[in-house]
Amino acid sequence: MKIGIDKLSFFTSDLYLPMADLANARNEDPNKYLIGIGQSKQAVIRNSQDTVTLAANAAMKIVDDEERAKIDLVLFGTESGVDNSKSAAIYLQSLLKINSAASGVELKQACFGLTAGIQLAMGYIALHPDRRVLLVGSDIARYGINTLGEKTQGGGAVAMIMSANPRILEIGTQSTHLTRDIMDFWRPLNRDEALVDGQYSSEEFIQFFKETFNLYLESQDETINDFDALIFHLPYTKMGLKALRAVLENVDNLSVKERLLDKFEDSRRLNREVGNLYTGSLYLSLISLLTAGTLKDGANIGLFSYGSGAEGEFFTGKVVAGYEKMINKNSVKFLENRQAVSVSEYERIYRSFLKPQTDDAKTDFKNDPAPFVFKGQENQKRIYDQNNENRN
Repeated sequence: MKIGIDKLSFFTSDLYLPMADLANARNEDPNKYLIGIGQSKQAVIRNSQDTVTLAANAAMKIVDDEERAKIDLVLFGTESGVDNSKSAAIYLQSLLKINSAASGVELKQACFGLTAGIQLAMGYIALHPDRRVLLVGSDIARYGINTLGEKTQGGGAVAMIMSANPRILEIGTQSTHLTRDIMDFWRPLNRDEALVDGQYSSEEFIQFFKETFNLYLESQDETINDFDALIFHLPYTKMGLKALRAVLENVDNLSVKERLLDKFEDSRRLNREVGNLYTGSLYLSLISLLTAGTLKDGANIGLFSYGSGAEGEFFTGKVVAGYEKMINKNSVKFLENRQAVSVSEYERIYRSFLKPQTDDAKTDFKNDPAPFVFKGQENQKRIYDQNNENRN
């Protein structure tokens, strides 16, 4: 049975910060950001958006009335949860008006949550071939103003519907996995912002990729020549390039090197413009590759997922003939309409985010053009709304 991604979508804020402006404000050479980490723009998430609304705004693009009736499992990958008990999947199911017979859970392991969801969905659909599963990876990457991690912030959500006989990507049944207890990135319960050992995390990322990739090649009796593209979780796009170069060092075939490097450039195009999505980063890279329009039907893609702390997994996907009908450059055209903000405005928005508190509070939701917004809290209950006109 063929199982995989049938629909795929992405959402992020309507605001962005030019990375050159941030570099200048921090007295850094802009090329350190533009080339050194490979980022051009960074999504600036409004305080009226959170993990739930980002996910809802992404998923609404692919969830119609027919899907609302057919979806019976919602898997929500995030490391930016809004409640220590209640799953973000429940909020999402309610906002999208998915049938109440569907079940849902939230999955957490740093940036690995959505990939874990894909593996769960594979098994579920194998047992129930007529079912459809909604999966989302939604996060806001926050490290703090004027910190070392500031230049790798961002945010957004990727949503997908998985099913039998998918129309975008058939997921391979084999994968290789690696788990180690390390402290390269973490966020204690008393913190809104992440802590990271940047150099250590980068080294582990590359090592996890090399180990899982080589183990996959060995177990499946394949070589790097068998892949049309290799794509990565991209906390910043230079990270994926470093990992790719680490396995290209011993490749003598220049055409293979050129092909994989060219496809990597296609795959990081959108991530350069948005920044770090945490759980959604690998899948934004997939969207970037698919919407570039350079893949042939049946192309074999290798995907590397990494979640700090740490888990890594290498798996594959085969592009389905006619995928362009389901996702193409028009799917991400909204990114061209975003507005740039100044560094001072970015800092104001960043500081305006609601912190855990007992008092009632409101966000600046009236200025947010997104369909779904987070309005604030009343009696320590989060208030969401869907209405892009005449908000009050």
